[in-house]
Amino acid sequence: MSTTQSPRSDTRARILDVALELFAAQGYEKTSLREIADRLGVTKAALYYHFKTKDEIVRGIVRSMAAPIDEAIAFGEGKPWSPELRDELVRRFAAGMAERAPLLRFFHENQPALRESEAGLEFKDRMVAMIRLVHGPDATFHDRLRATMALFSINSALFLLKHDDSDTCGPHSGGPRVGTLEEAMAAALEVALEISGRITPTAAQA
Repeated sequence: MSTTQSPRSDTRARILDVALELFAAQGYEKTSLREIADRLGVTKAALYYHFKTKDEIVRGIVRSMAAPIDEAIAFGEGKPWSPELRDELVRRFAAGMAERAPLLRFFHENQPALRESEAGLEFKDRMVAMIRLVHGPDATFHDRLRATMALFSINSALFLLKHDDSDTCGPHSGGPRVGTLEEAMAAALEVALEISGRITPTAAQA
């Protein structure tokens, strides 16, 4: 079966790429559909054929770039929980997020505009589903907190990378430098596995 994209799907992919670039650079609210169309070199009417609003574009970005999260959820659902499953879910989540760093930066930098949007709520639902799979059934508050912090530690690592060509690290200068995305994600995965697998004080005393 051929994997060649149709012209329509290829155009949609280009729109999502360009929109994400503009949203990340200047913010969701400050980017207009006209700017997206101009950057693509198409008319606004041609853009409307694929997406009628900016929120539709964001939903398309989320759905296309959050595919690895959906795949990890599908992998974990229905399986009996175990520490091995927990660790594999964390690894799959980390691998998927490493490939989608621009999406996470975009959400981080546009939280006020997206928090209650349909796209933002869809992404939140995905994260909640992942957290539940990581902590498993009959979870204590400590278990839920560890699962949440484990996954968010992976997301947070992306913001310690250099955002430009200057000799600074993340949004603040003077901090420890991270050389590459691979190094950052390897460190984040190690921390996430440590957090998610840590024994609760109650269990340790039992």
